[in-house]
Amino acid sequence: MTPFWTGIPWQDLVAIALVAGVLTWIAIASKGTRSVQIAVGLAVVLVVTAAAGWLGLLPRWWRPARFWPEMVLAFVILFQHELRRILARIGRNPFRRSNASEETRVVEEIVKTAVSLANRRIGAILVVEREDELFDVVEVGTPIDARISKELLVSVFLPYSPLHDGAVILRGQRVVAAGCFLPLSARADGIETSGTRHRAALGITEETDAVTIVISEETGTISIAIGGDIQRDLDGAALRQRLFAALHPTQPRADRHAGLDRVRS
Repeated sequence: MTPFWTGIPWQDLVAIALVAGVLTWIAIASKGTRSVQIAVGLAVVLVVTAAAGWLGLLPRWWRPARFWPEMVLAFVILFQHELRRILARIGRNPFRRSNASEETRVVEEIVKTAVSLANRRIGAILVVEREDELFDVVEVGTPIDARISKELLVSVFLPYSPLHDGAVILRGQRVVAAGCFLPLSARADGIETSGTRHRAALGITEETDAVTIVISEETGTISIAIGGDIQRDLDGAALRQRLFAALHPTQPRADRHAGLDRVRS
């Protein structure tokens, strides 16, 4: 029996593969975000519409082909964050190499900042940008563009600082903005009793791949949010371990410890 695909032109096979790849990429980029709920809602609407058409319940003037421009525009609006994320990844330089020792120093500065603020019970939110660039969040904050250091980060969150209520955005080895406002999580599974900082930390990690460190003003505890999940009551060592696992998943453990030894010395 001849396989069915032998009668399909190779151009059509390439087109099918490209479309499947793009859809898979969008699905991966949308995993754990609110866009998944939107996609499920759209799928339900399409299924109901198809069933109504099969049963002859749609009016005669209804022709799906007439609404293609509106449907494409709605798709772009609903999935603008995911499309921007994909385009940013395509334009990123694949040959860019990171400085392991400098990245280790950044992690250590973040850990020292979190521990210092927790000991003083000063509330704070530190957002570490990864693959997804936080354009929208940075735009509403106050630009800083300074080298990451414990002294700078602690001074931003002191109670008399005009920027202490917002979040600080860290990109690479730089502090890019402060006083930024984050989207609040709409979840209700156990976080309804959490403060605004923790809901904001979850909200930004539900929509992007950012890593967020939260210091509670009420309890002085340190939490970290990744991928819409939050881990609470961390000490400095636990926070350091989770940061390295999230930011440098491919770096060997020996290199990590060597980098920490160089920073501490």
